[in-house]
Amino acid sequence: MRFNSLVKKKEMNPNKALWEKGDFTQIAATMRTSGAALVAQLGITQGLSVLDLACGDGTTAIPEAKLGATVLGVDIASNLVAAGNKRASEAGLTNCTFQEGDASDLTDLSDQSFDLVVSMFGAMFAPKPFDVAKEMVRVTRPGGRIVMGNWIPGDPTLVAQVLKISSAYTPPPPEGFLSPMLWGIESHVIERFEKAGIAKENITFLRDTFTFNASYSPSEFFNTFKSYYGPTMNAFEAAEKNGKALELDQALDALFISQNKSIDTNVTSIPATFLRVTVHC
Repeated sequence: MRFNSLVKKKEMNPNKALWEKGDFTQIAATMRTSGAALVAQLGITQGLSVLDLACGDGTTAIPEAKLGATVLGVDIASNLVAAGNKRASEAGLTNCTFQEGDASDLTDLSDQSFDLVVSMFGAMFAPKPFDVAKEMVRVTRPGGRIVMGNWIPGDPTLVAQVLKISSAYTPPPPEGFLSPMLWGIESHVIERFEKAGIAKENITFLRDTFTFNASYSPSEFFNTFKSYYGPTMNAFEAAEKNGKALELDQALDALFISQNKSIDTNVTSIPATFLRVTVHC
């Protein structure tokens, strides 16, 4: 199956700037084991056509391709697309390609092109969530599935708390902004997919866990977020201007240390709860 690799030029959107700002590959490296474990549960078979949306550098796209699927990874950040194509090439995966694209406007992809659409902690950050749901449904074949992983607002585990703490130090969002964390609330997910033509009974939810694993301390892992994760980088820039950078630093460092489940303080193993959404089209 061939995919159109041409991406129409669109106006730069703030989401693109956010995810190209840092280097998410540094964090994605700690997510490989959980990414592969999740993919192993998706029933992927040889030749299945998969769209991995807002895919980063392929945390789930690469394992999908290794199971024999024909995979297209789409991400808004050009640096992550380049990193994904490099990983696929180095792994010898000719059935996995990456290209730039916006989850809220997949104009370059044809209707009903994919058996499975996957987006782990990616499409939730795209603007225009109703358009995101509509586009995911549009490109999925009848009888196909959409699987999303979304962080849950107010959840006590790592990423939800990182985003909550960081938001307290950043300027208020523009009028009309819809928090990406709303994708972690079942009623909002149902509303968005119902508008896209999916019946409520065809949407199921599961609380699941993604574990970040690193061969270094949780404080070092925090520094990786501080240096390479767009939302945290923005929070520190704003905190610097307000003279609150040290306060933010201490709050997040304490969070990472407290969340670590490894018995070795020089090794990081931090589980994070998320809402796993499955949509049957």
